[in-house]
Parts: sequence; C-alpha cells; structure tokens
Amino acid sequence: MNEQEVQKQLEEQNELLQKIYASTEKTRKYFLWTLILSIIFFIFPLFGIFLIAPSFLHTVTGGGI
Repeated sequence: MNEQEVQKQLEEQNELLQKIYASTEKTRKYFLWTLILSIIFFIFPLFGIFLIAPSFLHTVTGGGI
C-alpha cells in the first residue's frame, strides 16, 4: 500500500468513527430520558403511595373516629 491509500483509509475510518460516535450519543440520550421518565412515572407514584396509603387506611378502617 502506498501512502495515499493509507491516508484514504484513515479518512474513511475517521468518518465512520464520527458516525458511530453520533449514533452512540443519541442512544445514550435515549437511555437517559428513559431512566428519567421511568423515575417520574413509576418511582414517584410508588413513593407517593407509601406516603398516602397509611392515612387512607387509617381513615377507611375508622381509626380517626
């Protein structure tokens, strides 16, 4: 291989690496937002249930009378 062919291959590899990097960043952001939405829509309501359920059960069972 001569120097021009090596340089051309390096440029092609660099271009492909840039595309892989962009795709990886999109995937990372997708997983980050999936995690954030999972926390908002699952963990927070679950935490709220643990806070509200005791007072609700206390009211329903007549403990407040």
